[in-house]
Amino acid sequence: MGRITETVKVLIIINVLMFIGSLLSGEIAYKLFSLYYFENPNFQFWQPITHMFMHDNENFMHILFNMFALYMFGSPLEMQWGRNKFLFFYFSAGLGAALVHLTVSYFQIHSVTDALLAGGWSQTDVSNFLTTGTGGSRSILEVVSQTKLDNIFTIFNTSAVGASGAIYGVLVAFGILYPNTELMLIFLPIPIKAKYFIPGLLLLDLFSGLTGFSLFGQNIANWAHLGGALFGFIMAWYWKKNSFDNHRWN
Repeated sequence: MGRITETVKVLIIINVLMFIGSLLSGEIAYKLFSLYYFENPNFQFWQPITHMFMHDNENFMHILFNMFALYMFGSPLEMQWGRNKFLFFYFSAGLGAALVHLTVSYFQIHSVTDALLAGGWSQTDVSNFLTTGTGGSRSILEVVSQTKLDNIFTIFNTSAVGASGAIYGVLVAFGILYPNTELMLIFLPIPIKAKYFIPGLLLLDLFSGLTGFSLFGQNIANWAHLGGALFGFIMAWYWKKNSFDNHRWN
């Protein structure tokens, strides 16, 4: 293990403090700072940023894995790029993750609500269902399945938390800059080069996002992971290709 860099250390401290704060304040913190779907009344403009510092307070491994990954892969990037460039990259990847997550949620929700409207529900029926889970004639089940109704209700009302989107951007950038570094999964202690390990991880997220089946448990924002990875790839690839001038970030 290498040394932890100053910016990475500060990011970890903020995440830990937010985690402790959420344990003490409970639902108040999650309603304010986690990322709600943008048509949900609980959505606030600051949530695309603040959700990156929130973690599941019922799953300590969530913050543990994210902060360990930030330390392991973020520190080499900060040493390579410097503080300002790393911070720009980190927050851009996190915001990119939020954008992709919300965009996918939009299409998932509206593909069903459009069918509900076409099947006879009014806009009021749809709005009531999304916020309360009730509303509209149940004869709609002949057109839209209960599973789809449950799914969009969950998407609309479940908030996203975690630094994972930004972390996936960091992972991809690490793979671009240090492709031959050998990495290992805890449950699969076999050295695998970063250029193979990281794409494999992304393929698992893509599979889970498309099928809904996850090897790592439920309630994982796979599309946010992929969004952070995409934005991270674009930035890291561009900077490496064009030998970006580090001095402009100092």
